[in-house]
Amino acid sequence: MQQIFDQLTPAQKREAERQLSLYMSGAQEVIPPEELREKLAKSIVTGSPLKIKLGLDPSAPMQGYDSVVLESDIELGGTDQHFNVLMGRHFQEKYKKEKQVVILMPLLEGLDGVEKMSKSKNNYIGIDEDPNEMYGKTMSLPDSLMKTYIHLATDLELEDKKQLVKELETGAVHPRDAKMLLAKTIVRMYHGSAAAEAAEQQFKKVFQQKSAPDKMTDVHWKGGETIPLIDLLAALELLPSKSEARRMIQNGGVKINGKKAESIHENMTVQDGMIIQIGKRKFVKLKMDK
Repeated sequence: MQQIFDQLTPAQKREAERQLSLYMSGAQEVIPPEELREKLAKSIVTGSPLKIKLGLDPSAPMQGYDSVVLESDIELGGTDQHFNVLMGRHFQEKYKKEKQVVILMPLLEGLDGVEKMSKSKNNYIGIDEDPNEMYGKTMSLPDSLMKTYIHLATDLELEDKKQLVKELETGAVHPRDAKMLLAKTIVRMYHGSAAAEAAEQQFKKVFQQKSAPDKMTDVHWKGGETIPLIDLLAALELLPSKSEARRMIQNGGVKINGKKAESIHENMTVQDGMIIQIGKRKFVKLKMDK
């Protein structure tokens, strides 16, 4: 299996390894790397096209052919699309077209610090979210992601980005202060300076001074005056289900008028103006409808 590969020159071996890495990024792990390496070596030596019957991402050829039809000059994609976008260059060459320029951008990890940011994974910051929610979500970022977000998610000048990252690395700025600047910058980009300043002040009031925010969403209650807390949370749709409400209470994530709910069996006397807090950032004020 290694016979042809071993006959390659060092430059050809490097090229084979480069192509191997590229092709395996689009495979489903059904082709052993050593087998694909030998096929690549044979293709390089003989100049014959590489033929693989199994293992490639089936969307890659279709996406590649798009570049031929569109006669695209530039294709922009994430690093996870490396194989697919280069397939476009391959097809353009075969159809005697000028090959497109490929620009690959790094992926932005989500709030969990593991997966790429995605609404389906609920680890995202939405550009149309409420300023307070946007600020709070940014402040929940792991410290390890701050450098990435400073470079990829802000419109700061390049030198300002480099300076902020340097101060973080040397300890010249506290991570909390750098993260507050990051949060304020992101809110300012999508909601304006006034909203960014207001979001920062609310964050300080809620999280540093442990006070309720000045502005809260009103929720309306038409039921009885006494009800189990779990039923109240579910009826107001503050949590998606009773089981989720039960879990949140058990984890200490529900407060009524600033007091932590201690029991999942607690009965509530519903009062007009009662403040319900879910988690760290969600506050609502209950209005009794007569």
